[in-house]
Parts: sequence; C-alpha cells; structure tokens
Amino acid sequence: MSRQASKDTAAELAVRRLLHAAGLRYRVEFPVPGMARRRIDVAFTSVKVAVLIDGCFWHGCPVHATQPKANAEWWRQKLDRNMARDKETTEHLTAAGWEVLRFWEHELPEDVALRITAAVERRRASARRGGDR
Repeated sequence: MSRQASKDTAAELAVRRLLHAAGLRYRVEFPVPGMARRRIDVAFTSVKVAVLIDGCFWHGCPVHATQPKANAEWWRQKLDRNMARDKETTEHLTAAGWEVLRFWEHELPEDVALRITAAVERRRASARRGGDR
C-alpha cells in the first residue's frame, strides 16, 4: 500500500493539464478547512469549488471496485472507512459553502474537465451577480 500514489495520480494529472490548458488556475492538495489530514485534489478557492478524483479500488467504485480475498474482513472494514470518510468530507465542505465535485479515476479526463469548467464558470457568474457562493 505504501507504493500506491495518493496524489498526482495519472487521472489527476490528466485533468489538471486540461484545466490549465483551458486557462483555469487552481490549488493542488489544498487542505480541507477545519479537517485535519484531509485534502482537496484540485481546489478553486475563490469560488469554493472542490474537485476530488477517487481511485476505483480505494473509494469503492460501483463499477470497478474489487474485494480482496486475502484478509477480506480487514479490507472490507478499511474500504468502508474510506467511503465513510469521503462522505464526511463532502458533507463538511458542502456545509462550509463549497461545491464538491467527485469523479472516478476511470472517467474520461476531457469529460471531467468540462464539468469542472462549467461549475467554476457558474460559480464565478453567480459571484459577479452578487449571489451566494
């Protein structure tokens, strides 16, 4: 497990390259406000958009997640805790006024980048009109 990348994964890098090429600027590995040891993969802090790109195995993708056969009970508990932590993080950020966008690592980077761009632009437009962020 220690060799498994926890940041700068291929999926994250592909999405970040597309966002940067589209002219968007963001923070990487941004600390979740008020939660120790939690990070936002890509954060647009001025408009409070949090992007989290989850690995299929580690976060329980309904399409691609697998269940290890060796030490199955320990793994089940570990993966359940990961999913509970994801839910808690999303709820915390939402309550703090952030728009949380979660994607699976298997999603096409181009589709992910388009959805992120739309959310950022929508929040920027809302801020210009004086709406809530």
